[in-house]
Amino acid sequence: MEYWDLYDENEQPTGEVWQREWGNFRDVTQGRYHLVVDILLQAADGEYLLTKRHPDKDVYPGYWEASAGGSVLKGEGPLEGAKRELQEETGMVADTWEEISVTRKDSSHAIYHSYLAKTSQDKDSVRLQEGETTDYKWVDARGLLDYVHSEGAIQSHNLRYATYLKELEEKLKTS
Repeated sequence: MEYWDLYDENEQPTGEVWQREWGNFRDVTQGRYHLVVDILLQAADGEYLLTKRHPDKDVYPGYWEASAGGSVLKGEGPLEGAKRELQEETGMVADTWEEISVTRKDSSHAIYHSYLAKTSQDKDSVRLQEGETTDYKWVDARGLLDYVHSEGAIQSHNLRYATYLKELEEKLKTS
């Protein structure tokens, strides 16, 4: 069972706590939000990790995603939650963290903190979390952009990484 701290629209703590159950994130009180993290992981050779979501997930089941992540737990901050989620879902640890964006989505009652994390860990060290992910692959920058522009990409993730992805696309055009 997960517990989340709730926040107002300005990410100020309300003192309220939400007990997560399958699919009930949509029932969070209007005007209240929980924190969610996305982590785009880049290896030392420049490749990016894609993972395949478990088919029993309540959001985007079976989709490939260019992100590890999930909800920040009660008592955690966004970066602390991101580090935990990355390690739980992939077995990986990042050397550096850069916050790419902070966005709010009213329909899911969430404030998203999106990070680019870089790791020097061996790419074969990925360990998938049972019930979360079922497969993984590493792709180069062009492969990441091909995924992002595919019909199977999770568009909400793409929107949260839009600035970074645009810069990556520009960099590839000039190289």
